Amino acid sequence: MGSTNTQGWLRRAAVVAGALLVSLACGTTQGTTSGPAKNDPGVTDSEVLIGTTFPLSGATSAYASIQKGSTAYFASLNDKGGVNGRKITYKVYDDAYDPSKSVPLVRQLVTQDNVFVVFNELGTPVILATREYLNQEKVPQLFVATGSSHWGADYRQFPYTVGYQPDYISEGKIYGKDILKAHPNAKIGILRQNDDYGKDYVTGLKAGLGGKATSMILDEQTYEANAADVSSQVAALKSKGADLFYIVCTPRFAVQAIATAAKLSWKPAIYLNNVSAQVPTVKAAVTASTPDAAEGIVSTVYLKDPADRNKWAGDAGMKQYMSIMAKYCAGCDVNDGNYFYGMSVAWTFQKVLEQAGKNGVNRENVLKVSRNLNLKDSPFLLPGVTIKTGGDNQFPITQEALEHWQNGAWVVDREIQSAR
Repeated sequence: MGSTNTQGWLRRAAVVAGALLVSLACGTTQGTTSGPAKNDPGVTDSEVLIGTTFPLSGATSAYASIQKGSTAYFASLNDKGGVNGRKITYKVYDDAYDPSKSVPLVRQLVTQDNVFVVFNELGTPVILATREYLNQEKVPQLFVATGSSHWGADYRQFPYTVGYQPDYISEGKIYGKDILKAHPNAKIGILRQNDDYGKDYVTGLKAGLGGKATSMILDEQTYEANAADVSSQVAALKSKGADLFYIVCTPRFAVQAIATAAKLSWKPAIYLNNVSAQVPTVKAAVTASTPDAAEGIVSTVYLKDPADRNKWAGDAGMKQYMSIMAKYCAGCDVNDGNYFYGMSVAWTFQKVLEQAGKNGVNRENVLKVSRNLNLKDSPFLLPGVTIKTGGDNQFPITQEALEHWQNGAWVVDREIQSAR
């Protein structure tokens, strides 16, 4: 979770961040169009080399489809000539969601592979362990695949680390407020991962519940990211008398949690965090237990659902997704929303490069563009959801809608609301 000598780093980072934020606040967000591009690592006249570490193996390997979605999108983009004549090369190393593996791999990406940016690195503990180094080296850590509150709250200290998806605290607030309306007398049992990722979701839930948090939250069980299973924790929550189950898990453990509750004949109201709400994940829980195991589960959504063929029939963004998957990811499960997420974040990086301009693809300018986004036309996000950064709001996506599981599919319940 970061390196030692943190205080010393923070003093150095404050100086770097202060200078950088001044530069971000000045000038336009478009790239400089006069003179040759700065010769930053990873950038040539024909290529932009980016890299990341990702859990291609291990307990969170269900997320590997995210980078596959991004890879497919970049391949499609490259076949059309890339961005301003530059094709994107995407190098991915397996860190198995283990910070001790990600740290040396990220250093390898920077010092040996000479990547331009580290793109869409996944996992709160992984990013916390690598962001100090990347900020010190002034290598943009763009659009990280986690909604930890750190990425928005700490942007002055770590300006080179930029988030993407809605933050977990704000998402938790949405659940808390909905619980107050729909289940005002609930006895809440929480299952969460034992790290900052899990803590953020609980912090948000408590904020949404307000003064009733203490009386409504009955028990909180945790598990480690490398655990074998969570069945004992689920059984403990049932035995305590909880009648609302708040699941803050990565996909493998979300499947176990939902399935175990059904096998124990425990039928609480269930709220499932967004990062484990992919259709294949929920269906896997049903397959592992009972047909009604997932019925009524509540989650949030900000992306279009590739599994909902009827709703998005004829949608240009969905047609684009299906076409890219057919050509560049043949045999992949198109219903897995993680592929869709991967394309959405790849599209955002494409727009950053376009705004930077042909002669503005250097780290400082690309970071400046990323910190001043206003994108309203993503083909992958729900209509009305924007990608916007600027000032004190440094979470690119801050809007979500509530949804519930019904008859084998997600049904969007509410209008889009701000997650912050």
